[in-house]
Amino acid sequence: MKLASLRAGRDGALLVVDRKLEWGLHVGEIAPTLQVALEDWARTAPVLESAYRALEKGAAKGAFRLDLKALAAPLPRAYQFVDGSAYLAHVERVRRARGAEMPKSFLQDPLMYQAASDGFMAAHDPVLAATEDYGIDFESEIGVITDDVPMGVSAAAAAKHVKLVVLINDISLRNIIPTELDKGFGFLVGKPRSALSPVVVTPDELGDAWRDGKMHAPLLTHVNGELFGAPDCGTDMQFDFHQLIAHAARTRPLGAGTIVGSGTVANHNESRGSSCLAERRILEKLHDGTVRTPFMKFGDRVRIEMLDAAGQTIFGAIEQRVERYTGP
Repeated sequence: MKLASLRAGRDGALLVVDRKLEWGLHVGEIAPTLQVALEDWARTAPVLESAYRALEKGAAKGAFRLDLKALAAPLPRAYQFVDGSAYLAHVERVRRARGAEMPKSFLQDPLMYQAASDGFMAAHDPVLAATEDYGIDFESEIGVITDDVPMGVSAAAAAKHVKLVVLINDISLRNIIPTELDKGFGFLVGKPRSALSPVVVTPDELGDAWRDGKMHAPLLTHVNGELFGAPDCGTDMQFDFHQLIAHAARTRPLGAGTIVGSGTVANHNESRGSSCLAERRILEKLHDGTVRTPFMKFGDRVRIEMLDAAGQTIFGAIEQRVERYTGP
C-alpha cells in the first residue's frame, strides 16, 4: 500500500493513496498520523491495507482527487534519522579526490551519522539557503522506515522491521562540511533538513524490485530538466538495509518511525551518472583535471524519482527549487 500525509499541524493527517497517486482517502479513524500508525503497526497495517484495497477498487467512500503539492512529508518529523553511506563507489571517489585511500574496514563496518529529524521538507518545498556560497548540493537516496527495533537485532531479524520505503533528498552544504569534519565531531551546520518523497510504500507493493533488503531499480535525478544520473539502487550497495538497521541498533533500540538512509546512490559504472553534484565534480577533476559543474544556484531545480517497469512513478517525485532565505 501507499501512504501520505496531508499538511495539518506538526505531524500531518494520514492518508491512504492509490497506486497511481491520483486518489487519496482520509484514515484518521484508523490512525491520525503515520507516526501513530507505526507505533501500533500490527493493528493498523491490516486495516490500512483494507482501506487501500477499497480505494484501488473505487469502492472507498470519501475518496478525493489528490494534489501532491498539498502533501506534507509522509513523516513531517521523526524521532530519528540515521543516514548511512552504503554505496562505496561514492565513498571511494570522494576519498580519492583528496588523495586518501579507502580503509579496508569500510568494507565490513558501515559509515553512518545522526541526521536532522525534527522536520522534513515536503517533496515540493523549496530548498532555502542564505547564500550560494554554501555550496548547495542534493543527494538522491533511498530510505526505509522501521517499527520498534530491539537493541542488538541481527541483520536477518532486522528484515521484519522494515515497514516502509521512501525516497530522500539529503541536502548538503559542501563548502561548510569540510571545516566541520576537520573538527572531528561530525556534521551539523552543513546538513540542513532533508526532503522526503510524496508517498511511502510498503515493501510488498514493490514486488521483485524489493528483495534482499535492497531496492532494485534506477533512481532518476534531473537537474534543470536534464537527466543527471540513473544509477541502479540494487547494484554496488555494499550494505543492505537489514545490515544498516542492525548497525544502528547495535548499542541502542530504534524507536518506531526511525528513518534509515542509504546514502548517495552510486554505481561503479560511471556511465549511469551521479546522484549528487559533488560526485560529478570529483569525476571531472579526476578525469580532466578541471571541475566544470557548479553547485546549485538560486532558481535551479532538482527532480528525484523512481519508476516501475511500466514507467509509472512509484513514490511520486521530489521536485525542489533552490531559493534565497531572507530570514524569519
